[in-house]
Amino acid sequence: MKIGLWAPAQARRTLPLLALALAASFETLADNGASRFDLPPQALAATLEQLAKSTGTKLIYADAVVQGLSAEALRGQFTIGQALEKVLSKNGLQYETVGDGMIAIKKAPPPKPKAVSDDSIFELGAVTVSDNEQNGKLTSKDIATSVDIMYADKIADQNVLTAYDLFHRMPGVQVTQFGQGITTGKMSFRGFNGEGRVNAVKLLIDGIPSNTNSGDTYFVDSLFPLDIESIEVVRGTNDARYGLHSFAGNISMNTTTGGNYVKGRVGYGSFNTHDIQSGLGYEKDGFSQNYQISYRASEGYRDHSDTDKNSFSGKWFYTPDDQKYKIGLIARWSEAGAQEPGYMTYQEQLLNQTQTFARNATDGGKRTVGQVSTHLDVNLSQTLFWSSKVYGTLFDDQRYVTYGPGATQQERDRDEIQYGAMTSLTYHPVVSWLDDFSLETGFDFQQQENKYLRYLTDSRVRRSTGLRNDEKWDFLNYGGYIQAVIKPFKWLKLTPGYRADIIDGSFFNHRAGSTYGAYPLNDYGTISQPKIGAVITPIEGYSLYGNWGRTFQVGLGQATFILNSSQKNIGPSLNDGWEVGIKLKPVDWAEGRVAYWAQDASNEISRNLASVDSTMIGATKRQGVDIEIKVYPTDKVGVWAAYSLQEAKVTNPPAVSSAMQYVAGNQVVNTPNYLFSAGIDYQILPQLRSSLWTSGQGDYFVDQANVRGKYGEYALLNLDLGYQVTKEVEVQFQAKNLADVRREYVWYDESFGATAQPFFSPGDGIAFYGAVNVKFDY
Repeated sequence: MKIGLWAPAQARRTLPLLALALAASFETLADNGASRFDLPPQALAATLEQLAKSTGTKLIYADAVVQGLSAEALRGQFTIGQALEKVLSKNGLQYETVGDGMIAIKKAPPPKPKAVSDDSIFELGAVTVSDNEQNGKLTSKDIATSVDIMYADKIADQNVLTAYDLFHRMPGVQVTQFGQGITTGKMSFRGFNGEGRVNAVKLLIDGIPSNTNSGDTYFVDSLFPLDIESIEVVRGTNDARYGLHSFAGNISMNTTTGGNYVKGRVGYGSFNTHDIQSGLGYEKDGFSQNYQISYRASEGYRDHSDTDKNSFSGKWFYTPDDQKYKIGLIARWSEAGAQEPGYMTYQEQLLNQTQTFARNATDGGKRTVGQVSTHLDVNLSQTLFWSSKVYGTLFDDQRYVTYGPGATQQERDRDEIQYGAMTSLTYHPVVSWLDDFSLETGFDFQQQENKYLRYLTDSRVRRSTGLRNDEKWDFLNYGGYIQAVIKPFKWLKLTPGYRADIIDGSFFNHRAGSTYGAYPLNDYGTISQPKIGAVITPIEGYSLYGNWGRTFQVGLGQATFILNSSQKNIGPSLNDGWEVGIKLKPVDWAEGRVAYWAQDASNEISRNLASVDSTMIGATKRQGVDIEIKVYPTDKVGVWAAYSLQEAKVTNPPAVSSAMQYVAGNQVVNTPNYLFSAGIDYQILPQLRSSLWTSGQGDYFVDQANVRGKYGEYALLNLDLGYQVTKEVEVQFQAKNLADVRREYVWYDESFGATAQPFFSPGDGIAFYGAVNVKFDY
C-alpha cells in the first residue's frame, strides 16, 4: 500500500480576459481548486505520486492495481478529480473519495453492454461529430420522432443558386422554387405548402432562430455549401425545444467550427454561372477561428434574371485546458441582388419558357441579412450542463414586382430587427435503477421590431398617391420547456416533454387617412403544448417508435392583430399530431425506416401571396406515409431512396362567401400528394466517384376551390462526378435535369377576383457545371 502527501495546492490562476469579460460570474466554476500540471508520459505510479505531491492529496492504492500501467502526458489546468479521470479512465481504473483529503484508486466495474441502438435517425453521407453533439445538451437525436441528417460530403460539392436547392436530396422535403430574383424558394414538409401561405418550419442556423416575422426562411441566403457541416430535419410535433414557427417541425443548418484548414472552391457552368467559395480555420491553445467569404453570380435560365450574392462569416471560440466551459461569437453578413423575369400566363409559357416581358423590365430587388450571436456552454459538474445563446438579426428586403398582365408594379420594403436569448440546463445523473436518464429545461424569448412599406410604382418611381401600406409592429414571443429522456431498460426509451409559449405585441398603421390606428394583438393566452414519445428496441437493429405532440401557429403580419372593432378575436391554431414508425438495420450495410403520421390543426390561417391580407382556412387534416431505405453492400456501390405519400385537406372551413373559397374536403393548395428522391452512388475508380440521382413531386391544386387544374409534377435526373487529383484537390462535374424535363412553379391568388388566373414560373432546363475543390489541413 502506498500513500502520497505533499504541500498545499498552487494558487489559482486567473481566467483569460475574454472569458472574464463575458462570463465573469463563472470564474469560480472554471478553476476552483484547479492546479497547473505539466507531466510527461510515464508509468502510472509515477504520475500518481506527482499528483499527490503537487496537490497535497492522499492517494491510496495497491501496488498490483497500477503495476505495468502507463499514463499519457498531462498538461493543463485541472482539479485533482479531473486529472485523475484523465489518467485513470484509459487504464480501467476509477477513484473514490473515502475521507477528508483522501482518495482511493481501484479497478472500475465492467463496462455496461453495448447500448442498444434506439433511435429513429436516418443519415445521408459520412457521419461527422459536431461540437454540439459532444456537449451535454439534448439534440435532435434524442427526440423520438423522424429525424434526417445530411452531412458535408453530400453538401459541399453541390452547385446551387441558394442553399434551398440542397434540400432536393433530403427525404420528404418539398422545395418550392419561385424563380423570381431574390425570392427564390421555400422548403416545407408534412403536407404544408412551400409557398409561404402557411410557413410551418422553424429554421435554426448554428442554433440561432432564423425565420422572418412571417416564418419565411430567407436567412439561408447567408450560407454557402462549402461552409455547411450538416443539415438536420426534425419532422413532427414532438420536439419541445422550439415553439414559434415549428408548426410541422424544424430544420437546423450547422456550419464548420474549429479545425486547422484552408479550403476553396471555384466553379463555372451554364447561364454564365460562376462562384468562388473560401474558408479558413485556425485552432491553437483552445482558441479557434473560422472565416468564410463567398460570391456567386448567374445570368439565369430566363431572360432578365441576372443575380449575384456574397457572404461573409466569422466564428471565434475559446475553450480552456480543463474544458470546463466554451465561449464564442459568430457573425455573418450577406447581400444579394437580382432581376426578376416575372410570371407568365398559361399561353405565354407555352410559347417560350425563357422569355421575359416589357412589364417586368424593371422588376427585381436586393436583400441584406445579418446575424450576430454569442454562445456559452458550461460544464457545471459531471452531471449538470448549462448552455446559453444571445443573438441579434437584421433583415432588409426591397422588391419591385409586377404579378401579371395588366397589374401595376409594386415596391415592397420589409425591415426587421430581431433579438433574443435561449438558455437551457441539462441534468444527466447516474440513476442506479434506470439504464439512462436526462432532464432538460429551457427558456427563450424573441423580440421583433418590424416595418412594412408598399407602394404602387412605375418603373421603380413611386406614384404620388401610390402608398398602400405603411406599417410598424412589434412582436414578442417567449416560452419555456421541459424535456426528459428516460430509459427504464435498454430496450425502452421514453421522451415526455412540455412547452408553453406566450405572444405579445402591438400594431400601428401610419398610412395617411387610415382608420386602423394602433391596435393590440389577438388574445392568444398561454399556448400549452404537451409532448410524449417512445422507442422500443426488443432486438438490436429493430426499433419501433411513436409520438404525440402539439404545436401552434399564430397569424402572420397583420393577421396577428385585431385591426378593427368588428373583427373577432382569433385564437392560435393548434396542431395535434402523432406518428408511429419502425426503423430497421438488420446489417451494417442496410437500413430503412417507415412511418405513418397524421396531424389535425384548428383555425389555420393562410397568407395571400399577392397582398398582405390573410384568409382563414379553418380546421385541416394532414396525413401520410414516409419510406426511406439505404443499402451499401460494398465500399463501391450504394443505393438510397425516399418516398413520401401525403394528403392535406380542409375539414371545417369558415362560412363560404365566395365560390373561390375552400369547402370541406378540398385539398390545401400547393401540396403535392407525393415527394421522392433516390440515387445510386458508385466508386468507379479509387480516384473517381459518381452519383446518379433523381428527385421530384406530384402535382397539386393551385386554387382553394380546387377547380383551376393541377400543376407542378416533375422528376429530375442529375449526375455528380468527382475526380480526386491529389489528396487536397478534387475536380467536380455536375449535370442537372439531364432529361431536360419541362417544369414550373404555378400559383393562383383569389384576391385578383374576376381576373384571377394561374401564373407560371418555369424551372431551369438542362445545365452543366464544373468546379475545382481544394482543401489543405495543417
